[in-house]
Amino acid sequence: MPSFDIVSRVEMQEVDNTINNTKKEVATRYDFRGSKTEIHFDRKEKKINLLTEDKMKMEAVREMLLNHAGKRKLDLKVFEFGEPQPGPQANLKREVKIKEGIPQDIAKRIVKTIKDAKMKVQASIQGEEVRVTGKQIDDLQAVITMLRGQPIEVPLQFVNMKK
Repeated sequence: MPSFDIVSRVEMQEVDNTINNTKKEVATRYDFRGSKTEIHFDRKEKKINLLTEDKMKMEAVREMLLNHAGKRKLDLKVFEFGEPQPGPQANLKREVKIKEGIPQDIAKRIVKTIKDAKMKVQASIQGEEVRVTGKQIDDLQAVITMLRGQPIEVPLQFVNMKK
């Protein structure tokens, strides 16, 4: 029976490249010269820690990060920016989480959307992904097209298409 999986994955190497490009831009920009601005990427925790002097520089770093992520074809929905917090030595710090995997509530909404469309497919939640099976490949492709038009908070990829 034909099937495919709906997943939400992030290419960590592209995130790493985005952060390196952002660091280079911070190092060369005139308005950051002499300022204490740091960007740390924790691959294991999937977090980016930003540290800078003031709110204006924090927003500039955020814009640079999103700009470089867009250039590297990363979906900007994967970044979850926390509120800037007071940091050491009167600096500001901000934590950026990288969202990967489909949370349960969103997975349930995806399954409900597929069932409400009354297509001849079955959808089931398997951990942090959703498997869709059906008798016709055309039905599966219709589900993919329908889901691409839905406003979903996480980026979706459609993988493991089996005939």
